[in-house]
Amino acid sequence: MESYPSISIVGATGAVGKICLEILKEKNYPHEKIKLFASKRSEGKKIKYFDQELLVHEATKSSFHNSNVVFISADSSVSLDLAPSAVDSGALVIDDGSAFRMKEDVPLVVPEVNEEDINYHKGIISIPNCTTTPLVMAIHNLKKLSPIKRIQSTTYQAVSGSGSLAVTELQSQTEQIINNEKITMSVYPHQIAFSLIPQVDDFMSDGYTKEEHKMINETKKILHDKDLNISATCVRVPVFYCHSEAISVDFEDEVDLNSVISTFKNSQGIKIINDGQNEDYPTPSFVQGKDDIYIGRIRKDSSNRKGLNFWIVSDNLRKGAALNAIQIMESAINLKKIPNF
Repeated sequence: MESYPSISIVGATGAVGKICLEILKEKNYPHEKIKLFASKRSEGKKIKYFDQELLVHEATKSSFHNSNVVFISADSSVSLDLAPSAVDSGALVIDDGSAFRMKEDVPLVVPEVNEEDINYHKGIISIPNCTTTPLVMAIHNLKKLSPIKRIQSTTYQAVSGSGSLAVTELQSQTEQIINNEKITMSVYPHQIAFSLIPQVDDFMSDGYTKEEHKMINETKKILHDKDLNISATCVRVPVFYCHSEAISVDFEDEVDLNSVISTFKNSQGIKIINDGQNEDYPTPSFVQGKDDIYIGRIRKDSSNRKGLNFWIVSDNLRKGAALNAIQIMESAINLKKIPNF
């Protein structure tokens, strides 16, 4: 990158914000081009970046006058409050929350899938839910083999998707169980340590949760296929980092397994271990800290000759959030779609 946009990170002290800084550091992004923002209670904190200490400022509507790009990873209320002001100041907003995802005039982007949608932004680009991103990356490439009739997804989502307090809760409950102490709960409605919870976010009137609706609706939007038949069940599991998904796909035509494997091997941002069959599968502990999504357990559906089953693991804080945001910025630079830069 010959020149660097000035970046403001809102939510810099949170889990995604910290990973964003890690990735920028990996890219040798100059410290003088980065400004950190968070809530008032974090104002004055310092975060080490190479040999520098970056000061955290309180995020306000007047914070972004000298920013080319504003990353927001905070509550939707923060996005709704700050994003319009950032756009008015001339910045491109890349938002990690759900506030703008389904708005018709806001692109929802995974660069490996629909980079061209960046061309149509009006100041805000949204990042998909961290379970949607790996799913659409796989489906986008499978559609090259045959039209798809139906998708079923079951997710196994790490507690870090609920924030740092959920990570602490899993740690604490694990210690409490080992020490035969009373289990305390605050983040989740049930014990998460040594258990699982078949609920991510609140339930809707149709029996699906908000998280499941996000996966369904966001997948349709990113793939530009409002008639896509897709169902999801989202489960929270006692894993700290990385989301996993068991996917079942029904095609219109029978697909050759070797063609599926070859397609995945040649897809940007996707890796498989050897041929992705049998014991060559990814796990959260293996994928944590990696940029690519990993696919394994690739096999024909035994109940449908036109069906395919496979397993996905991705780092929910990297490709599921921070990395995708940075890749969107890089795509926007290449497409010359960052205002005033």
